[in-house]
Amino acid sequence: MQLEKVDYKKFIVPIVVGLIIWFLAPIKPAGVSIIAWHMFAVFVATIIGCITQPLPIGGVAIIGFTVTVFTGLVPMETAVAGFGNNSIWLIVMAFFISRGFIKTGLGRRIALTFVRLFGKRTLGLAYSLIGVDLVLAPATPSNTARAGGIMFPIIKSLAEAFGSSPKDNTQRKIGSFLVFSEFHGDMITAAMFLTAMAGNPLAQSLAKTMHVNISWMGWFVAGLVPGLISLIVVPFIIYKMYPPEIKETPNAKIWSEGELEKMGKFSKPEKWMSTIFVVALLLWVTGSFLNIDATLTAFIALSLLLLSGVLSWQDITKETGAWNTLTWFSVLVMMATQLNELGFIPWLSHSIAGALTGVNWVIAFVIIILAFFYSHYLFASSTAHISAMYSAFLGVAISAGVPPMLAALMLGFFGNLNASTTHYSNGPAPILFGSGYVSQNEWWRMNFVLGFVYFVIWIGIGSLWMKLIGMW
Repeated sequence: MQLEKVDYKKFIVPIVVGLIIWFLAPIKPAGVSIIAWHMFAVFVATIIGCITQPLPIGGVAIIGFTVTVFTGLVPMETAVAGFGNNSIWLIVMAFFISRGFIKTGLGRRIALTFVRLFGKRTLGLAYSLIGVDLVLAPATPSNTARAGGIMFPIIKSLAEAFGSSPKDNTQRKIGSFLVFSEFHGDMITAAMFLTAMAGNPLAQSLAKTMHVNISWMGWFVAGLVPGLISLIVVPFIIYKMYPPEIKETPNAKIWSEGELEKMGKFSKPEKWMSTIFVVALLLWVTGSFLNIDATLTAFIALSLLLLSGVLSWQDITKETGAWNTLTWFSVLVMMATQLNELGFIPWLSHSIAGALTGVNWVIAFVIIILAFFYSHYLFASSTAHISAMYSAFLGVAISAGVPPMLAALMLGFFGNLNASTTHYSNGPAPILFGSGYVSQNEWWRMNFVLGFVYFVIWIGIGSLWMKLIGMW
């Protein structure tokens, strides 16, 4: 047996930064207590560790948890209570539900059916694939699993069926366009549903600590109009900026029909999976009226999947992504919550808000969203970005006079949309970029342009839509 590999060099930056902040306590701001300052030092070190990743993010979080309790910053009883956060369990349950889509083949069947129905032209093919992502998003909290586990294999097979591969420099035939369109489609659908990306319930939890309560339905309704506009407009813009060489795809229908034929008839597990998914979706939509919590709905869906035999308990125990998420999410939420309760976040918010004194709240709101968006160039994870900066930016926005629900939701949306930056911006980015279909220069160039598109649609139209429906 050999020791597991640990990249100790990657511990240097988080440890050094954490220690520097810790020992700067004598010159800390007067409005911050010693314990809040030390909590901030551990939190920053943990976040940097999540970025440099000397260990997988779960391992880094456990070390951060240990340091937090060992140094007496948080009592063990309070620290472990973070593992009972219902929003985090919503994500864990939804991971298990998404396993059902993959195991039964229902996700693949849905994708192939969309291709058969709408895939006569390349642009229509992109819309059909993104449509699959939209259908799967409410019950697939890992946008990485959605893009990488379900959609990318289909896209790669399609591209190769049309003779498009980076191996022989034919990626621009069709593959490049489909890959980049899926990246943005996945990003948009992640922003539209509370349960479509792991960081969204985290944002919901952090907003709740500031007395802003976001429901599943509230998130969905607020993001519906800007989301649908983005799903229509963005692929078309990509089509114009980065046109595929193949414009017509008549063979896509034949190919998808062949793949569906190989899959055979709609199986019993698929029938159960689709029925349970519809039940879960209906409960998520009507939960606020029926007084059924969104997390309870996820537990109901998982129970039905186990009772019907769609999933086994072995499937649950082997879903490492879910358990990994439970671990590091719980730790980061606990730390962020403590920063708020110990007074650090309120102090930071008021300090930054002071710099915006006299500034119209609309201008302050735009500045805050832009700062939140472009700071993502420093992050390799949307969830890590939300963990590190969501509370602070939300506090600043509220202090500057921005309507709390508008600020909380818009920061939540842009916690996904800020992935329109780099090729390492979120989970799907390295998978799709790593396929070799889109060069790094093109990836950054087009993302930079599309960032402005998202500002117009979400800040502009999205804010007006939320005002129209009375959310602020």
